[in-house]
Amino acid sequence: MRYLKTVSIIFFMSFILPDTVLSQNRGFTNRIGMEFVSIPAGRFMMGSPADEKGRGSDENLHQVTITAGFYILTTEVTQGQWKRLMGNNPSENKKLGADGPVEQVSWHDCKKFIDRLNIKERTDKYRLPTEAEWEYVSRAGSNQAFENGDIKQIGCVFIPDLDRVAWYCGNSGFKSHAVALKMPNAWGVYDMNGNLKEWCMDSCSQGSMWSRRTDINTGNYSKAVIDPLSESGDYKIVRGGCWNQNSKYSRCADRSCYMLVVKRTYIGFRVIKEL
Repeated sequence: MRYLKTVSIIFFMSFILPDTVLSQNRGFTNRIGMEFVSIPAGRFMMGSPADEKGRGSDENLHQVTITAGFYILTTEVTQGQWKRLMGNNPSENKKLGADGPVEQVSWHDCKKFIDRLNIKERTDKYRLPTEAEWEYVSRAGSNQAFENGDIKQIGCVFIPDLDRVAWYCGNSGFKSHAVALKMPNAWGVYDMNGNLKEWCMDSCSQGSMWSRRTDINTGNYSKAVIDPLSESGDYKIVRGGCWNQNSKYSRCADRSCYMLVVKRTYIGFRVIKEL
């Protein structure tokens, strides 16, 4: 059961597309049961302050403007949604059933899912979020380390604020969990601080392990930017905490990256739809 269920449905006859339902939060549910909420355009400070515990050196604090609102899936894409559209279930933790988040999917796999979703919905508006859009939604107006509080401890220890909103190694039992069992953030979005990590659109390069500098390089992370999207590099950005990592990686500003072909039991994705 979800901690908070989406509010009751209202039908607006002149605005509803076939098989699409609009709700009081100006969101909608699509043909395969994916629930979206509306996110407003806005401006926020992306990255982390110098004194934030667990901060990475590639998290320079800078202003970002998101010029257009969009819809975002309230949860990570589930195994049920994936199977409905793709006909299979690549996840390792299948015991969770239809409400388990789909994992063991590469960036390329996510792209195939989205391409098929666009065809089914007769649109070209579905895509992965950019890294900036992801952090903007994760923060939901907050400037703290987590969506609902600051980080006071690093490790697999019980942290009350983080426990309310995320699965991480301090409360997960070292396994993924069904979506939406924790509290949503202020914008009605679940599990962004922890359950699975999530693929984003942005490409990047990464510092060499030999230099002990593994910073993620996107070239647009140090000054005020508008609708940033990095398209250079052999890796793809992955955001969010996950069930097998400590509280440091659950921070809204934390960044990681993987090759496009990588599949892991702790990486999934969520989808946005442009207006």
